[in-house]
Amino acid sequence: MTIAIGERLPAATLVRMTAEGPDQVATQDFFAGRTVALFAVPGAFTPTCSARHLPGFVEQRAALLAKGVDEIACTAVNDAFVLSAWGKSVGAEGITMLADGNGDFARALGLEMDGSKFGMGLRSQRYAMLVEDGVVKQLHVEAPGEFRVSSAEHLLSAL
Repeated sequence: MTIAIGERLPAATLVRMTAEGPDQVATQDFFAGRTVALFAVPGAFTPTCSARHLPGFVEQRAALLAKGVDEIACTAVNDAFVLSAWGKSVGAEGITMLADGNGDFARALGLEMDGSKFGMGLRSQRYAMLVEDGVVKQLHVEAPGEFRVSSAEHLLSAL
C-alpha cells in the first residue's frame, strides 16, 4: 500500500556521505521537527534524473527555502558512494543525498518499482513529497515514464 497524505513516514535507515564516510540516518531523526522537500529518482546518472530532476531542485533551492522548506533531500536505490558522486557531478550543493541502497525505504513507502526489464532491479518510483515533522503533507507520484508532478517547479507551485 502506498503511503498517503497525512501519514507518518515509516521508520527506515538511509545513508548519506560525509567527509568521514557513509553515515546512517534514521528517518525518524532526519525528518523530525522540520519541513523537508523529499524527491526520489529511479537512479543516479540516468538521463531524466541527471538532466532535469536533480538539476531542477538545485535551481529552485532558494525559492523552496523561501517558501518554508528547511531542507531538500534526494533519495534513490543506489549506494551512498554513487549518490555522492552523482551529486558532485551535477553541482547539487545544498541537496542532501540519501541512499536507499537496498530499496527498504521505497518498499516501506509502497513506492518501489521493478526495473528488471531495464537491468535495474528494484528501484524507487519517481516522486516528490513535502514532509512536515515526519508527516506527509504533499505527495506527487509520477506515472511510469513521466516527469511532471515530481519536478521542483511543480512542488514549488503547490506550496
